Amino acid sequence: MQIRDLPYADPGVPDVRSGTRFLLWLGRQQLAGQVKCLLWGLLHHLGIAGLPLGVGLAVQAVVDHDGGRLALAGVLLVVLGAAIAAGDVMLHRTAVTNWITAAARVQQLLSRKTAELGSVLTRRVAAGEVVAVSTGDVERIGWFVEALSRFAAAAVTLVIICVGLVVYQPALGVVVAAGIPVLALAVLPLLPRATRRADVQRAKAGRATELASDTVAGLRVLRGIGGEELFLGRYRAASQEVRRAAVHSARMWALIAAIQVVLPGLLLIAVVAYGTRLALDGRIEVGELVTVYSAVALTHHALRNFEEIAQAYSFSRPSAKRAARVLALARTTTTVPEVRKPAGPGAGGDLYDPLTGLRAPAGVFTAVVCGDPDVAGRLADRLGGHPAEAEAGHTSVLLGGVPLDELPLADARGVVLVQDKEPVLLSGTLRELLDVPASGAVRAEDALAAARCDDVLDALAQASADTGGDPMRTRITERGRSLSGGQRQRLALARSLVADPEVLVLDEPTSSVDAHTEAAVAAGIAELRRTRTTVVLASSPLLLDRADRVVLVDEGQAVAVGTHRELLAGEPRYRAVVTRETDEELATAGGPVGELEALEGESA
Repeated sequence: MQIRDLPYADPGVPDVRSGTRFLLWLGRQQLAGQVKCLLWGLLHHLGIAGLPLGVGLAVQAVVDHDGGRLALAGVLLVVLGAAIAAGDVMLHRTAVTNWITAAARVQQLLSRKTAELGSVLTRRVAAGEVVAVSTGDVERIGWFVEALSRFAAAAVTLVIICVGLVVYQPALGVVVAAGIPVLALAVLPLLPRATRRADVQRAKAGRATELASDTVAGLRVLRGIGGEELFLGRYRAASQEVRRAAVHSARMWALIAAIQVVLPGLLLIAVVAYGTRLALDGRIEVGELVTVYSAVALTHHALRNFEEIAQAYSFSRPSAKRAARVLALARTTTTVPEVRKPAGPGAGGDLYDPLTGLRAPAGVFTAVVCGDPDVAGRLADRLGGHPAEAEAGHTSVLLGGVPLDELPLADARGVVLVQDKEPVLLSGTLRELLDVPASGAVRAEDALAAARCDDVLDALAQASADTGGDPMRTRITERGRSLSGGQRQRLALARSLVADPEVLVLDEPTSSVDAHTEAAVAAGIAELRRTRTTVVLASSPLLLDRADRVVLVDEGQAVAVGTHRELLAGEPRYRAVVTRETDEELATAGGPVGELEALEGESA
């Protein structure tokens, strides 16, 4: 896999049983790149390891006054220099390729999981953790994959050096062969402590990131209540904890780095002292001593990879653990009824929730009143095929008798679309915003008209002069921050109407608009989707009066069904939720129907 071939056609099915298993799986998926990096690394390291041989031959040739051997040593050094240059360039190229492609694979896996779970993802995992995994953690995971093959090349090179020196000069080679493993493994006792400190640092950094994202998301509210300084103080304290943890971790890594410098120096001193004595005794040649000395000195280059792989693993393992935790999330499995009516995607049929008893007949505008916004949100998730973890084991929502969680994800998403109460608008032009997978039966103009977006279009047309007054070409800023809450809500509604799914579930689609606009939007939804199944979770009388049927859900069960006026007149629990008034107050105001007429008069 080359960078130009990204993205992957299929990033694969990861092993998410643990962070370590996920790292090993990722390395196996890039076996070809790892082998290339290993081979180029061997060329580079062995070229460096061969330099002492050329230098030793040259020194001995000078001592022996042998011009032919000196020329041979010069040719050997040139060849080794070319090998080092080519190996270094290609090693860096293949290593960076492994890094980027590994990071891209993780990004694709995370994107696929995000698309699979939708808004349920941030209800199961903190938003700050999702941000940390998709940014810094991805790079650290890629770092380990990149360092793994370079470490393997360095380890093989050290083995070859030890064996070669034992064969070349047994007396000194045995000393080197005994000392190199000690140098490579000397830091192992320190790694668990370094890893724990790195884990603490990452955990504190993750909490600080979560606190920062929550603070930014609620900045407008914080300013309204004067809580900026309070949360700023909390973030300042959290960042100082991260700094102290980072310094505490860096001290251990500094000690490891120092050991990696001191121990090779001690081995070098031992080799020189022992080799000098052997040379004075005439047991070895001067050139041999130079060769062994140079080989030991250059092992430091390969030994640095041992420190790097230890550090890369220590930093990437917590990242891989977080990534594996996110990737392990799945659509909640629910029990399936033994008897069901055979049907398939697009075959139509009622939407039925066995857990609450809610039924939305096909082609009918059904409104659902819950009273508790959290209950309404969970119900919307269930209707979209994403029940909460606490509801696992309950029967899945049925569409035409078929459990939604039995359908392939693409099919389930094609027939049921859920719009959250706080929908997200991606940056781009309005035309791009409305360019979504759709049936093609609803034009963008009709959807915008049904959602009553006339003022939004006017505002977009005036916002950018370079579009020639075309609001469809005007760019919408990130998350639609340049628009008001009501404008964002109506544009999101228009996007859902353009998609024209078989079943559309709307959670409080008009909570941020005024009464007049709300009544118009309710009429637009009813008109545009008069042949489609629509479920609206709301408590607004203006919207409820437009529904064909209204269902009251109380304490998790559907307890009453009828029209808005019928329930308002005959169901006290419904009246308490919708009007938020006591019976005495309603009687004073002229009764529930009078209340409704008063509201309709205001909207007119």
